[in-house]
Amino acid sequence: MALVLRGLSLRVGEGEVFALLGRNGAGKSTALKILLGFLEPDRGSSSLVGVPSAQLDGPIRDEIGYVAEGHPLIGWMSVARAIEFEAGTRTRFDRKYVDDALRRLGLARDARIAQLSRGQKAQLSLVFAMATDPKVLVLDDPAMGLDVVMRREFLQAMIELVSRDGRSVLFSSHILTDVERIADRIGILDGGALCVDAPLEELRARVHKRFVRANDGVSFAADDAAGVLSAKRVRDGFELTLLDHDERRERALRARASLVSEPQPVSLEELFFELITTAAASGS
Repeated sequence: MALVLRGLSLRVGEGEVFALLGRNGAGKSTALKILLGFLEPDRGSSSLVGVPSAQLDGPIRDEIGYVAEGHPLIGWMSVARAIEFEAGTRTRFDRKYVDDALRRLGLARDARIAQLSRGQKAQLSLVFAMATDPKVLVLDDPAMGLDVVMRREFLQAMIELVSRDGRSVLFSSHILTDVERIADRIGILDGGALCVDAPLEELRARVHKRFVRANDGVSFAADDAAGVLSAKRVRDGFELTLLDHDERRERALRARASLVSEPQPVSLEELFFELITTAAASGS
């Protein structure tokens, strides 16, 4: 049996929005299900709201909002019937909050779940997750399968609904432009563990791109010691992705090149690719 997670360790602080990233099959959904107590790990431990995952039940579950991958709602139900069903599964359920949220989102109570768009189902799932005013919100790839317009509407609803002070959010996603808009911290899951766990702004500050024109006879390649994550040959020179580029590395770079451009920011998508590639190359 292959191991999905191996040595995974993470902590989401109070009021923090933590994005768990990784390639398909990296184990993101498995990690969230273990954390929620839906799966039992072979070894190790996890907890939510200070309670071991295996002991999450009754009123404690109301402290945790969960949006599952694919938004599995019961298609034959109307929105109103789904509200009654969801209310019956909780020890507390804020119907006024749900009614107000449905009005803001334009979701009709008499609409059947099966007739809702994917974006509307995603929004409704989020409303239900928030109906107990949870301390922690866990979202498993909540925008998967949504087109650009629906994703933007869902993300806006998410920002609006989770903006109360002190709420912690842990979510997985494949859509890195969405992550950039809302995440405080990111973790990148690779090889069963986190190869990166850092504030997003810190990562942005640590990584940038430069164009260099090398001196005669000089080439560039990925080099940990020099802080070069990647080097791509382009017309008349190299495009370098640099990590933790300090004054010493800057002097060494300029000594090897006749031209060095100003630093350019790296998108989260580029950063994800570079860090995953680097982790794979190092065997971590």
